[in-house]
Amino acid sequence: MDKKLLNKELFTKREDAYIKSHTHSNPAALQKIVEWLNPSSEQTVLDIATGGGQVAKTLAPFSKQVIATDLTPSMLVNVKNSLNETNNILLLIADAEELPFLDDSMDIVTCRIAAHHFPHPEKFIQEAYRVLKPGGKCLFIDNIAPEDDAEDQFLNQLEAMRDPSHERAKKISEWKKLFSKHPFTLLKEDIRIKELPFQDWLNRTVDSEEVRQQVTDFIETADEKLQKSIRLQKDENTILSFAIDEWISMWEK
Repeated sequence: MDKKLLNKELFTKREDAYIKSHTHSNPAALQKIVEWLNPSSEQTVLDIATGGGQVAKTLAPFSKQVIATDLTPSMLVNVKNSLNETNNILLLIADAEELPFLDDSMDIVTCRIAAHHFPHPEKFIQEAYRVLKPGGKCLFIDNIAPEDDAEDQFLNQLEAMRDPSHERAKKISEWKKLFSKHPFTLLKEDIRIKELPFQDWLNRTVDSEEVRQQVTDFIETADEKLQKSIRLQKDENTILSFAIDEWISMWEK
């Protein structure tokens, strides 16, 4: 099956999970997006792969309009059903790697915790650059892999076991290389350590007890260096949580 069709199928099954996800709804992380971008009532924001719509809903009160796109129609329906008085959010089915917008048409482009699902992330960056107006800003946030190759492989294998829609969490050095292929200027960057309660993280995408056990065993049988790389927390024989790094970067065209 084509990877994008598979992703649509999988995200259709778990549409509610992303609306309700505590990880995606973290208030401090969303507030930081507003502070960094400082959008104005004259600006149009394009939120790529909106998922549960948290970024779109956060930026809407400060913007002229937010266009929230996603490849999965049912995700957009769920976002629509979660909206209250906000009436400046336009929901649109769109592929992050082939955006249906004119060149130089957006003031701000955002993409948060989604690019590790993209089969061709270089096309997403190319499209983000294309649709941005000169001087426009791209705010990019995603889970990132450690620079150490063994730790990188371990994290990505873990994520893929738990979520078949996972393509690859890249290293920061890899993302910077992709962004550098376009005349972007890096304005700001930061790393946030994101603690993930294990059961919540696992249940968001897994409904098979067999797969749950496979993921648990994969972590518990890993060597100490790899367990330390994900900041594993256990209580006797129970995995409580682990943590990954989330990179936030803001680029100007």
